[in-house]
Amino acid sequence: MSQFKIVTDSTADLPLEYLEQHNVGCVNLCYTINGETYGGTGKELDWKEFYAMMRAGQMPTTSQINPEEFKAYFEECLKENNEILYLAFSSGLSGTCNSARIAAQELMEENPEAKIVVIDTLCASLGEGLFVYKAVCMKEEGKTMDEVAKWLSDHVQNLVHVFTVDDLNHLYRGGRVSKATALIGTIAGIKPILHVDEEGHLVALSKTRGRKKSLLKLVDYMEEKVGSFRDENQIIFISHGDALEEAEFVRDEVKARFGIESFIINRVGPTIGSHSGPGTMALFFWGESR
Repeated sequence: MSQFKIVTDSTADLPLEYLEQHNVGCVNLCYTINGETYGGTGKELDWKEFYAMMRAGQMPTTSQINPEEFKAYFEECLKENNEILYLAFSSGLSGTCNSARIAAQELMEENPEAKIVVIDTLCASLGEGLFVYKAVCMKEEGKTMDEVAKWLSDHVQNLVHVFTVDDLNHLYRGGRVSKATALIGTIAGIKPILHVDEEGHLVALSKTRGRKKSLLKLVDYMEEKVGSFRDENQIIFISHGDALEEAEFVRDEVKARFGIESFIINRVGPTIGSHSGPGTMALFFWGESR
């Protein structure tokens, strides 16, 4: 097996057991809620409690990882591996990727034997997680870091995100929709369908009325986009903002339409969940274009 180290960050929303099983490093972004900071500080908050606090009206804030934090983390990794492949949270949503690049450049100048490759995944949540999953599969097949990095860089625009939210007010807080849109949409039961575009930004695709229709629209979008990448989708990732039953509904719809049997379903973590809110539902797969 290739001996380079794969590293990602907590916005990938991968289960801890997956990270541990495949020796994937994870740098944590911080978030603050009710005056307490969690994540990279060493303090953790149960994700169920996090969403309960949001439903009760507590509004969290998030912060990116700075270059000094990355440098310290990469230095620890370099004690065991001279090669690091870091798969970063979308630069369209955070400055975290740029911080990693600054740290990587400094370390390689200080240590000529080190090689640190930073890839901007232009992804978020389990979209970023699916990107990491592909890297792990290729590494375990014996591919070199350069081979893995090239494939990922060549296919970054093929990783499709499509999602919906239950409460437009969280998108309003993040500047994604206007106050009027949030108010009218909430009263009328409008559910937006959004995706992550070619530059890694959250962009509205369409809207529908009613929760069930919005969930079905996610799978409709998969039918529209998957194209020649159908065989690449041996496993599908679904993330949710404390809405497991609805995530399972989306899973069953994908099974019925595509015959796919392998899934990873996990919660949207606090960093992404701070901006998307409880009830978020997201579907991730490989397609011909975003």
